[in-house]
Amino acid sequence: MQKLTERIDDLKQRIAAWGKRIRRYTERSTRFNQNRLFQSDQKRLYKSLERPIVSGTGPAPNQADTVAFCRSLWSEPVNHNEGPWTEVVASQCAGITPMDPSS
Repeated sequence: MQKLTERIDDLKQRIAAWGKRIRRYTERSTRFNQNRLFQSDQKRLYKSLERPIVSGTGPAPNQADTVAFCRSLWSEPVNHNEGPWTEVVASQCAGITPMDPSS
């Protein structure tokens, strides 16, 4: 029984090591590709960073449901419990003169 437990523990450690190795390789490969893309085509790099690839998220929500959800959130009044720190910040900022708006 003890040999079986040791063997299971050994296999778990091997699986964890392989997982870490694969994770390190994936991160290194991503860094390498991003560096190469930065040197050749920065615009495409930044576009790829703005829109990360998301897989398996399912269908997009219905627009009417989304609008109804947002309206229900924003239509209800909320009373926030602001602690005493807001009074301290307000007193510290009282002496600051606002900037002139540049039109």
